[in-house]
Amino acid sequence: MIRQRRTAGAAAALTFGAVAMAVLGFVPPASAHVSVNPSEATQGGYGRFAFRVPNESDEASTTKLEVFLPEDAPVGSVSTMPVPGWTVAVEKRKIDPPVQVHGAEISEVVAKVTWTASADAVIAPGTFQEFPISVGPLPEVDQMVFKALQTYSDGAVVRWIDPPEPGGEEPAAPAPVLTLTAAAPEESPAQSPAPAGNAAESSDDDGDNGLAVGLGVAGLVAGLGGLVLGGLAFTRTRRENDTAARTDAATPTTS
Repeated sequence: MIRQRRTAGAAAALTFGAVAMAVLGFVPPASAHVSVNPSEATQGGYGRFAFRVPNESDEASTTKLEVFLPEDAPVGSVSTMPVPGWTVAVEKRKIDPPVQVHGAEISEVVAKVTWTASADAVIAPGTFQEFPISVGPLPEVDQMVFKALQTYSDGAVVRWIDPPEPGGEEPAAPAPVLTLTAAAPEESPAQSPAPAGNAAESSDDDGDNGLAVGLGVAGLVAGLGGLVLGGLAFTRTRRENDTAARTDAATPTTS
């Protein structure tokens, strides 16, 4: 009896799972959800991010990706990078109050970006594709939640729209989340003026050095002057002695 009940319960669970998959389409594991990379950035700056889309179906391929930018955290500039084989469409919306971008007020921002694959560029089973964008200035919020819809070739649509839950548990269909941190305050180079006492001592030292140099130069000049005068005096004395000697030699002696 117990074995029959267990068998009946397992059959009911399998039947429910089959019905759920038939109605809702398959649900890929949460670990393989659409994500944004890098997943962290700084408030107020610009950044290049890529939405990474894995394909978890065994038979169907991903043909379209729709990414909704958060309404509570608008950004003034959004640009896309071409992805070979995929077309991109950008939808905008009005906002009030406007956001500031390089000193100008922007009252219209990007609301949604859609990538659609050509026949030979789909994301095949067991593969993934990245879709880059550049956005900024990043708002001053703790996080940006990008809801995403992933469409498969068999018509199934997986809605990655669940925001993160408090407590760290991952929801069943988590949306891509970009965590934002506050920018570090700008640090100006420390300029520590020299203490007044040191400046005075430096000034006194400079004055003493200048005085010593001046006295040294003056002494050198005086020494050179004395040497020149001494040489002239010696020359004069020698000339006088020579003259006197010649005079004595020329004077006749009397006996």
